[in-house]
Amino acid sequence: MSKPVCIAWVNEPVVYQQALARAGLADRVEFHGVRNDEKIPPELAARGEMLVGWRPAPGLIAGMPRLRWIQSTTAGMDQWLAAPDLRDDIILTCARGAHRVQMPENILAALFFLTKPLMFFALEQRESRWTRRVSEPLAGKTLGILGLGAVGQELARKAEALEIRVIGTKRSPAPLPHIAKVYPPEATDDVLGAADFVLLLLPSTTETENFMNAARFRAMKKSAYLLNFARGALIVDADLIEAVRSKTIAGAVLDVFRKEPLPSDHPFWTTPGITIFPHVGGGHPARDLGVAEVFVANARRFLAGEPLETVVDRALGY
Repeated sequence: MSKPVCIAWVNEPVVYQQALARAGLADRVEFHGVRNDEKIPPELAARGEMLVGWRPAPGLIAGMPRLRWIQSTTAGMDQWLAAPDLRDDIILTCARGAHRVQMPENILAALFFLTKPLMFFALEQRESRWTRRVSEPLAGKTLGILGLGAVGQELARKAEALEIRVIGTKRSPAPLPHIAKVYPPEATDDVLGAADFVLLLLPSTTETENFMNAARFRAMKKSAYLLNFARGALIVDADLIEAVRSKTIAGAVLDVFRKEPLPSDHPFWTTPGITIFPHVGGGHPARDLGVAEVFVANARRFLAGEPLETVVDRALGY
């Protein structure tokens, strides 16, 4: 019996090949690695049954008639779901959980940035200037997480050690460790009104597009900050700019944007109170290793004919 053809169309294909080998699966698939800055040869694409990739290229899926499973290297699936040639018989799985370590650390870095005068220290050192400043404690603050998935729950575990109270929303609300209270999505305004920091970790769907608008900014505390480490489309840009300029909220840290790189003339750059992170939230020197773990776990199930994990619900969009 022929082996299923697996194509890893990623930045470092060897990482996925080695992960298959460590799992004892290397001899059960015909593996082909293609860097994602190159085109998959048409004759190879026509044979591919398993695909690991970041996002679809125009016509890619149409050229893969035997494709049965796509493993995305990201948690967000909006670009795959928007592919016009995506067939109903193809299983989509995301890399949910692959950012469980790095993303919470970068979010905590943003919280420290907002409450500790670290930037001023670095700038004043350039001028050999001694200025004593007082930092604001994080202990006792409330972090409201909209979208309590794997990243949000791991962040809550770490935040609890800093004595930060964590609340948040989840589509299926139920008590979770390290989280003071889990709300349903329809109670979002309760979270907004109670939080000192509002963190967006929602998936990008038709329901969540423009989720944070003028009305929701008004529901936040005037002293609260917004942090977006999810998708740029969750925010109405103009409404956020107005909310910060008018002091409706204290400010924002943004790691994701509707268009990336963020255009140099975008007012986010020059609005006092808005801090730009250049989409570094999930970045990691060994990021592919985490995604490869998710892929290999699913590959084992795929080869055994068992249901896969991290399967994307196309109706929900994640």
